[in-house]
Amino acid sequence: MPIKLDGSSFPYVKLADAAPRVGDWVLAVGNPFGLGGTVTAGIVSARGRDIGAGPYDDFIQIDAPVNKGNSGGPTFDVEGNVIGVNTAIFSPSGGSVGIAFAIPAETVKNVVAQLRDKGTVTRGWIGVQIQPVTPDIADSMGLKQATGALVAEPQAGSPAAKAGIQSGDVITSVDGQDIHDARELARRIGTMAPGITVQLGVIHQGENKTLSLTLGTLPAEKQASNAPSGQREVPDSDIPKLGLTLAPASKVSGANGEGVVVTAVAGGGVAAEHGFQVGDVILDVGGKTVATPSDVSKSLADAQKEGKHAVLFRVKSGEGTKFVALPLGNA
Repeated sequence: MPIKLDGSSFPYVKLADAAPRVGDWVLAVGNPFGLGGTVTAGIVSARGRDIGAGPYDDFIQIDAPVNKGNSGGPTFDVEGNVIGVNTAIFSPSGGSVGIAFAIPAETVKNVVAQLRDKGTVTRGWIGVQIQPVTPDIADSMGLKQATGALVAEPQAGSPAAKAGIQSGDVITSVDGQDIHDARELARRIGTMAPGITVQLGVIHQGENKTLSLTLGTLPAEKQASNAPSGQREVPDSDIPKLGLTLAPASKVSGANGEGVVVTAVAGGGVAAEHGFQVGDVILDVGGKTVATPSDVSKSLADAQKEGKHAVLFRVKSGEGTKFVALPLGNA
């Protein structure tokens, strides 16, 4: 697909059809510091980089010198194909230190085609909060491998909810292609057009299933969920070996009555090390819904009797709903 480099003397150039390999030579073209057309050389250092720009990060890392003014310029392979568009650098000093990032040609093709045909860019959407499957989470769920995307919570009325995806499911493939982590699922779905039907491989309560799902359109705005807060109205219950103090949500002002509210977190404790904060709401422990601190203690005891090394907590916080695996060594 030919594109024209706006404002330059270059003729039409072609976006590469294949992704570059790590170690391939590249040339970065741009206008650093307003000096005029400049070419620098380097190699592809890595692919699939996440630099915190958004949920669809999939940058090519190159070590060709890229400076202010190079952004928006093409990154060529040795055959003259554009493999990416210079976008950002990592630099403690503000200048090039050999770590630059380019948007892959495949992404550019997709965006350009949508802008040309529709005037806007739309992305496929399934409507789930997802997180990585860590080794601790895999162990607590009885999974053989720490791979896939763990569904923390499907959004009400979303394509995922309609297809039967539930909290605690692990999405392992899309249309037969393996999903290794949550970022890969977001990227894969985000490159697909709304309205198409995909087949999702899912682990549900230890069983492999295949679900058919029709992609929706990613909403323009997302509503953030807030953790409930309020003053305590009843005595709290301690779980000292985890470093947590809990109270039933039904007895805490401002809470919606669901789960158990974290009212204190001991510094240096297991819970603190795993990101628990005051105001978090524990919804279930070890796959069992909890409504009181004693429910939490019982679920922990049951997990220990079953010989588990970690137990899975489903927690609602200001960032949404997520799973956290806490080790049971001293619990």
